[in-house]
Amino acid sequence: MKKKPIRNLEVFKNSHPDRNYEIEMECPEFTCLCPKTGQPDFAEVEIRYTPDKICIELKSLKLYLWSFRDEGAFHEKVINDILDDLVKVSSPRWMEVIGVFNVRGGIHTTVRASYESSKKAHKDIVPE
Repeated sequence: MKKKPIRNLEVFKNSHPDRNYEIEMECPEFTCLCPKTGQPDFAEVEIRYTPDKICIELKSLKLYLWSFRDEGAFHEKVINDILDDLVKVSSPRWMEVIGVFNVRGGIHTTVRASYESSKKAHKDIVPE
């Protein structure tokens, strides 16, 4: 059975919500489309976060990231959209999404977007 890209992200209950720890996920084969040329843009996307009550399920994340293959958007928009969607479903204490895009037109681009919970109790757990 062939899987299709989806935008539905799944989560599961954090088994250690009392502990501060970091989860790091890497997608070395991320692809989206240049909105100007329609040509593919290739990148490595890294997601780092400190969960609160729930965590992001990896298979749904893979299919979610795959859904960008047919979407034309600038690098900055793609990375910020990923961050917004992941924060919306998981409400982490802290999260960072980094996109390291391959050279295009002689320019290498890296985009970093981050989120920090406004909860005062979690200020001391944000990684440096």
